[in-house]
Amino acid sequence: MEQAKQEEQMTQQEREQAYRQRVEQTTPKYSMSARMIKAFLVGGLICLIGQGILNYATNRMGIDMETAGSWCSMLLVLLSVLLTGFGVYHKCVEWGGAGALVPITGFANSVASAAIEYQKEGQVFGIGCKIFTIAGPVILYGIFTSWVLGVVYWAGRMMGIL
Repeated sequence: MEQAKQEEQMTQQEREQAYRQRVEQTTPKYSMSARMIKAFLVGGLICLIGQGILNYATNRMGIDMETAGSWCSMLLVLLSVLLTGFGVYHKCVEWGGAGALVPITGFANSVASAAIEYQKEGQVFGIGCKIFTIAGPVILYGIFTSWVLGVVYWAGRMMGIL
């Protein structure tokens, strides 16, 4: 009886060891510094494009800075959606990680990719219902956080703290 328990324990330990080895073999190995450099380069390139749009709009077209900023945002969103549609933005995200996901272009990519994915389900139940599955929580918590901070600011002003 004890021998059977010992054999069972041995097989359990062997299975655990085999599982650990399998996990170690299949888990990708990443260099954190390389990932950070790639994210910095991709995010920097997006910012460089945005700054180029701003400079062109203000210096060449004579548009005021606020309007130029709106045009810059719209053009970056448009570019992101087009690159998502052609399957290029996903490759930028794979290579650059958070550098491509964090700016406004990443938000546009999440909305566009959901619309493309659920397009086959129809206009209403596909695109209409699923377009904000990823971006919806961002919008919700962004609005909620701004509301909370507004209340804190208002209360601070009423008490004379701010």
